[in-house]
Amino acid sequence: MKTYILAAIAAIALNACDQIGQKLGLEDPARKEARMEPEAKAVGSACRQSGRAIEDCYSIYGWLPKAGIYAGWREMDEYMRENKLETVAPQLPPPEPPGARKKAKKDATEATAASDAKAETKAEPKAEAKAEGEKKVDKH
Repeated sequence: MKTYILAAIAAIALNACDQIGQKLGLEDPARKEARMEPEAKAVGSACRQSGRAIEDCYSIYGWLPKAGIYAGWREMDEYMRENKLETVAPQLPPPEPPGARKKAKKDATEATAASDAKAETKAEPKAEAKAEGEKKVDKH
C-alpha cells in the first residue's frame, strides 16, 4: 500500500515540475529545437535561393538550429539545380538577430554622447575666437 502512495506522490511531483516550468516560461530544449526545425529549414531554403553562403546564413540566423538550416539549404540547392533556377537577389538587408536592437540602441546612445562631446569641444574654440575678435574691435 505504501508503494502505491509513494508512486502517486512521485507522479504528482513530476507532473507539477512540468507545470511549474511552463508557468515560468521554461521550455524543454528538445521540444524547442523540434519546434524551430521547420523554421530553420525554411530559412535555409531562402538563404540558398537568395544566393547566400551557408556560413553567412549560420551567422545571421544564429538562434536557429544549424542542422535545420543546412537541411533546407541543401534541399533548395538540389531543387534549383534540377530545375535550372537562378538565384534571386535579396531586396532587403538581413534581419537583426534577437537582442541586437538593445545593442544598437546602446551603441547609438554612446555615439550621440560622443558627437555631443565633439560638438562642445568645437564650439569652445569658436567662442574664444569670437571673444578675441571683439577685443580687437574694442582696441581700434
